[in-house]
Amino acid sequence: MRGNTSLVVRLASAGLVAAGLLASPALAQEDTIKVGILHSLSGTMAISETTLKDTMLFLIEEQNKKGGLLGKKLEAVVVDPASDWPLFAEKARELISVNKVDAVFGCWTSVSRKSVLPVFEELNSLLFYPVQYEGEESQRNVFYTGAAPNQQAIPAVDYLMNEEGVERWVLAGTDYVYPQTTNKILEAYLKAKGVAAEDIMVNYTPFGHSDWQTIVTDIKNFGSAGKKTAVVSTINGDANVPFYKELANQGIKAEDIPVVAFSVGEEELAGLDTEPLVGHLAAWNYFQSVDTSENEEFIAAWKSYIGDDKRVTNDPMEAHYIGFNMWVKAVEKAGTTEADAVIDAIVGVSVPNLSGGYSAMMPNHHITKPVLIGEIQADGQFETVWETPGLVVGDEWSDYLPDSKDLIADWRAPLSCGNFNVATGKCGGKGIN
Repeated sequence: MRGNTSLVVRLASAGLVAAGLLASPALAQEDTIKVGILHSLSGTMAISETTLKDTMLFLIEEQNKKGGLLGKKLEAVVVDPASDWPLFAEKARELISVNKVDAVFGCWTSVSRKSVLPVFEELNSLLFYPVQYEGEESQRNVFYTGAAPNQQAIPAVDYLMNEEGVERWVLAGTDYVYPQTTNKILEAYLKAKGVAAEDIMVNYTPFGHSDWQTIVTDIKNFGSAGKKTAVVSTINGDANVPFYKELANQGIKAEDIPVVAFSVGEEELAGLDTEPLVGHLAAWNYFQSVDTSENEEFIAAWKSYIGDDKRVTNDPMEAHYIGFNMWVKAVEKAGTTEADAVIDAIVGVSVPNLSGGYSAMMPNHHITKPVLIGEIQADGQFETVWETPGLVVGDEWSDYLPDSKDLIADWRAPLSCGNFNVATGKCGGKGIN
């Protein structure tokens, strides 16, 4: 009996050892908190998104210098969805299900964001989205740290109308959901302001479009009717390079037909001959040229990290800076990286932005931001010519679209709804909730 007992003990001990060996990889995985980075490093959007990957690596390294998070180091997991919109969903699932990341920072285009929404909802993970977008959405698992239309597009039109006396409008965009919906909102807004339908020209081109001669000629002709004309550009990605070159080729100057862009920042201008573009405009919530101590420190640390004094900063980088710091603060507040706890903890969290002051996460999962209009300078930087007197709360549902004007989002209990209809008193008026 003693021998049998000894055998049982030895077998049990061996089993425990084996179990320990099998468990060790899982334990090793728990030694770090994994952060997913979902940005295109190839394809048409790489011109804009590669820098955001670098930004996230920089922010993670800076946080690790502070001791990490919850006593653990942060570990970046980088994937390349390659400007392929369905691939974004596959890569998001890989990050969450295979790599076991606790949060994902990524996407640029709205079509890539919409591609991943069902994945984040199904797997109950967190996405921090850092780019201006068309609104008309509020999803429980997504935090929108870029601008909603009322934080970029509407103020830009107001500036051109009130300060530049613009009466005719060219709405030029890439052919996908962000430009289409933004221009739908802008068209409704302009008509509400008394602009006639014949004074609005809308044009869409594919991603990567390169032959702009005919379109720019059409813009030039549209602007020759005796009324001050402006182009509101939602052109995305590397198509901006030949667009601006063709403007210069045809002698279109800012004083004649100003262009205000929503997707052209310092990163995109770094690849252009900016001299002919001086005076054209962009609307963002941050410029590298902003004169604050926070921005000065950020730029110095970024250039030291990247090892290149010529690398610039831009608005989506600041949005990642804000979103990442909000996630860190919410995790510390919740005491865990678990998604439901972070979602509950993050509303009301405020962190410094780089333009001065603090940005706060609102119940609709959008943040407060200043709005800046900047003129392109010869050095590829922007001179701020106008800004809002304070911070603007991101409006997830447009007041100018009939199907949206009665909708609000509030992810706090007891409402916990992304599309609550204040007229009917019901959740689920439209879209994803």
